[in-house]
Amino acid sequence: MDYAALYQKKLVTADQAVKTVKSGDWVDYGWCTNTPITLDKALAARMGELENVHFRGGVLMWKPAIFEIENPAAHLTWNSWHMSGIERKTCADGFGFYNALRYSELPRWYRENICHLNVAMFQVAPMDAHGYFNFGPNASHMKAVCECADVVIVEINNNMPICLGGFEESLHISDVDMIVQGDNPPIAQMGAGGAPTDVDRAVAQLIVEEIPNGACLQLGIGGMPNTVGSMIVESDLKDLGVHTEMYVDAFVDIAKAGKITGAQKSIDKGRQVYAFGAGTKKLYDYLDNNPQCMSAPVSYTNDARTIAQIDNFISINNAVDIDLFGQVNAETAGVKQISGAGGQLDFVVGAYLSKGGKSFICCSSAFKQKDGTLASRIRPTLTEGSVVTDTRANVHWFVTEYGKVCLKGLSSWQRAEALISVAHPDFRDQLIADAEKMNIWKRSNKR
Repeated sequence: MDYAALYQKKLVTADQAVKTVKSGDWVDYGWCTNTPITLDKALAARMGELENVHFRGGVLMWKPAIFEIENPAAHLTWNSWHMSGIERKTCADGFGFYNALRYSELPRWYRENICHLNVAMFQVAPMDAHGYFNFGPNASHMKAVCECADVVIVEINNNMPICLGGFEESLHISDVDMIVQGDNPPIAQMGAGGAPTDVDRAVAQLIVEEIPNGACLQLGIGGMPNTVGSMIVESDLKDLGVHTEMYVDAFVDIAKAGKITGAQKSIDKGRQVYAFGAGTKKLYDYLDNNPQCMSAPVSYTNDARTIAQIDNFISINNAVDIDLFGQVNAETAGVKQISGAGGQLDFVVGAYLSKGGKSFICCSSAFKQKDGTLASRIRPTLTEGSVVTDTRANVHWFVTEYGKVCLKGLSSWQRAEALISVAHPDFRDQLIADAEKMNIWKRSNKR
């Protein structure tokens, strides 16, 4: 097959490509750093003539042009698999909604349950000599999306890193309907956040001392997981492995410090496995054509059965708050969606199934509210409307700056006692009183 000739046959302008979108269509906008840019601008220019166009995407790192049109709620809905700050604003503006699903289920959901996907458009790396377009650091669920779409439009970005994998990390030109040459902007960067706080360092120290040599790491996004990564860089740990949902800058630092070899992994030995990645240019440069890194679909990376095969699996994730029953909310502030379920529960379950594995849910014991007063992240019950991301039966270790407790298998009174022991001291007496009212406190409990 003459791929160059086929490429020219399928090459169109962005304005031509977006004419395929009609009122009432479902349009998939890719994921994270491969959300379209040139195509998005072209589609925004004609959104005024369209109605009821439904978009799917997630982890937006910039505001799409379709959000900038006059009265977007009259023309479109945005349906997010995992919300960023940009997407939270769409909810407030009346045209954004969250799609609740365990992230690991996305590829299967597209293949088996989707009933209507008209167009998929997203950024890719330039075609290689074998006719393949790489998804960049976004293998995630993209191959499944393409299999379900009536029309697949790729937007070429010459700056997209080539992220090697084993399967479902790229798309062949024979499965592409239209090709658009993009404007080649730099890949959007996600900062690592501010300097770690004293609380971040205290929590990270409690976790790092639980990590053995040869452990396999999963880090969530946020200050505490990043601080754990920094402490690992300065530690004596060696022969670590990586199997994670999101590849973040911390892994690059750990690898460059010589701590990551993957030599003790029972599967994908020597490979750092991830479903998607976002960070600074340092991260994209590191992932580009790096055979040590393995881009894979989220149905593989986040499957608890996959995770369970890796001994000494260490999973580290954040929480918004937790109640005295051990229910963890990691995605909402009351009824306001902050992020998403993601793969946290998958890794909580998978790490516990791993021989020697541990999952850690961490957060500060308290936080300052808008009026400057302090509020506890450990609550009697979750705030009304809050979502349970991790059920009480699945939570393993919970960590604040005041200590770490293993909650697995504890009776309700033991669990309440353990959680109150790592609560901010200012709130412990009230939490005990609340536990007593809820009949989950014994007179013999420690006070």
